Amino acid sequence: MTRILDLIAAVGRAVLDVCRAAGDLALFAAVGVSHILRPPFYWRLFLRAMVEIGYFSLPVVALTAVFTGMVLALQSYTGFSRFSAESAIASLVVLSVTRELGPVLAGLMVAGRIGAAFAAEIGTMRVTDQIDALSTLSTDPMKYLVAPRLLAGTIALPMLVVVADILGVLGGYIVATLKLGFVSAIYLKNTIDFMETQDVVSGLAKAAVFGFLITLMGCYQGYRSRGGAEGVGAATTNAVVSASILILAFDYLLTEMFFAR
Repeated sequence: MTRILDLIAAVGRAVLDVCRAAGDLALFAAVGVSHILRPPFYWRLFLRAMVEIGYFSLPVVALTAVFTGMVLALQSYTGFSRFSAESAIASLVVLSVTRELGPVLAGLMVAGRIGAAFAAEIGTMRVTDQIDALSTLSTDPMKYLVAPRLLAGTIALPMLVVVADILGVLGGYIVATLKLGFVSAIYLKNTIDFMETQDVVSGLAKAAVFGFLITLMGCYQGYRSRGGAEGVGAATTNAVVSASILILAFDYLLTEMFFAR
């Protein structure tokens, strides 16, 4: 009986810890968003974050998108050729890239790069008392460190996804026409005919949410880090893992919202 009660108590503590962490994160996000809406706003830091998230993440996102489109066309041809449905490859590539693979893969790549960088930067400032020094200088750390990054992530990732969508479709086109023998004009016509505005818009909306989540987790884990270099390392790892999990979870929720019938 005692073991059963201990097990129930352990489960209860775990649930309470999860609820406490979720509430703390929600409050952190609410405060960060409120500072975006209230002046003053540090535009220089915003532009710096835009360059760091958007421009410097462009190579890895572009390479990921191109090879994803190429592999998708090649693999779908292998499967569709068994049913004489090769003509559906163009529609499969464009729908898969714009709806799912573009925003999700771009989000995961940016999470691994930017989430870790923000957590390490802010975490180092926390353990070296630089954040406390900002408060001493009458500068709100949330407004100075978090708000510009949240807005930059929300705007920059959809811009990256536009590039990823174009390059992903281009990768599929290259493989289909040069390796699989598709006629270029027919492949492009099928791509345009099957692509709808909702497919692109839904992917960009997902990207905006993912960008917010990535920067939120990077800032949150860094801001709450403790314990010197070891704490900063743990915050960096937690930022990437938590952001990746949230991207996949919100991808399902947003897909359900956009395409459920």
